[in-house]
Amino acid sequence: MPGNLFIVAAPSGAGKSSLVNALLKREPGIKLSVSYTSRGPRPGEVDGVHYHFVTKEKFLDMVERGDFLEHALVHGDLKGTAKSAVEGRLAAGEDVLLEIDYQGARIVRALLPKTISIFILPPSRDELEQRLRRRAQDSEEVILRRMKGSHDEMAHAHEFDYIVINDRFDVAREQLVTIVHASRLRRDSQLLRHEILLRQLLS
Repeated sequence: MPGNLFIVAAPSGAGKSSLVNALLKREPGIKLSVSYTSRGPRPGEVDGVHYHFVTKEKFLDMVERGDFLEHALVHGDLKGTAKSAVEGRLAAGEDVLLEIDYQGARIVRALLPKTISIFILPPSRDELEQRLRRRAQDSEEVILRRMKGSHDEMAHAHEFDYIVINDRFDVAREQLVTIVHASRLRRDSQLLRHEILLRQLLS
């Protein structure tokens, strides 16, 4: 049976990447699809681990070839999810997780309606700004641009299946794990997974 596709989205600074990494450690059966981006790596980022870093020209060539399941312009940078990183894994029965923004999530949900989507919110705008400043990766101009863009991003939280407030990291992490476990127990999945058992019980 096909695997589950999970989407996790959040405004920059909400703690999405930290929560996703914690989830992947708890649930090794989920494979993270590493996105492509036209921006350069930040300090500590590794090509092929955090993103596939490509030039804008290379990215646009991939768009022309139809290589992306979704792609969007996010904070001035192009970002996209390669079809090859998702479709084969799902068909093989693996669960896949995408870290993408609301624009990409909307496209993926239209193509794959059974996608499970999760939006992570910060406990306040003040805390969101403090987190952006504490990570010390962006200039003041970039921080202000991200804070401005966060309003537009958070306005789309209602489009997602689940909303997690990242106030206490350990609580938010456990909520993500719970969503994954509950999704695997959905009726359609269970009926397919345990078809033989059901027949035996009803015989």
